[in-house]
Amino acid sequence: MKKPSWVIDKERAKRAAAAETVWLFGLHAVRDALMNPARQKLRLVLTKNASDKLLEAIAVSGVEPEIVDPRKFDNHVTLAPDSVHQGAALEVKPLNWGSLEEVCLTGRGAPLVVMLDRVTDPHNVGAILRSSEVFGARAVVAPARHSAPETGALAKTASGALERQPYLRVTNLADAMEELRAMGFVLLGLAGEAEMTLAEGLAEVGTRPVALVLGAEGPGLREKTRETCDKLVKIPFAGEFGSLNVSNAAAISLYAAVNR
Repeated sequence: MKKPSWVIDKERAKRAAAAETVWLFGLHAVRDALMNPARQKLRLVLTKNASDKLLEAIAVSGVEPEIVDPRKFDNHVTLAPDSVHQGAALEVKPLNWGSLEEVCLTGRGAPLVVMLDRVTDPHNVGAILRSSEVFGARAVVAPARHSAPETGALAKTASGALERQPYLRVTNLADAMEELRAMGFVLLGLAGEAEMTLAEGLAEVGTRPVALVLGAEGPGLREKTRETCDKLVKIPFAGEFGSLNVSNAAAISLYAAVNR
């Protein structure tokens, strides 16, 4: 009997996920990944200079480094030509944080979640992970497609937060939003044209758990995402025209949510 196409697609996606690896680079990102016992490490490529700087982390990880000539470093790893690797690269498997319920309902940190609607720039996502860790959010949630995956660039921008801050990539963002609502979260969507301010929205929410939903710069939140939010709120600005980078908006929103 022939398998249904959806079963074939699911199996293919599962095989692809099992085969997926990521090259992390830069002393900070590599050090934090080496120190993370939850991170599956495959290959560690270092120059002698980088190895000397990472001695403690190498010892903790138990990974045997490959020491290479700095002039031939790029021949041993798969990195973009403009990657500032500082003579350190580590091939790893993406982290598995568990289910949405496990992380967002009973995970560490405040009952606060950041949801990203098609934010594809790894530098923005890395910065949001960093802010989420600083303000104690339980997770950053994004769709598996049309969002920034774990990459070396994302890890470098996150400055170590990728190893500690749950980053969950879900099949369908609207479904994940509904799951969070069922857990008791109030969904606040950030939209520049909203009538209610972020402060007003948070005041109405009170002490209930909050999910902050942010869209990509330019298009903002998609229609389905807007419809699924409980409220749309805005960060007011002083001038006639104004806008914030999505990572800046996330940091401001997280600060406001934590200090409501």
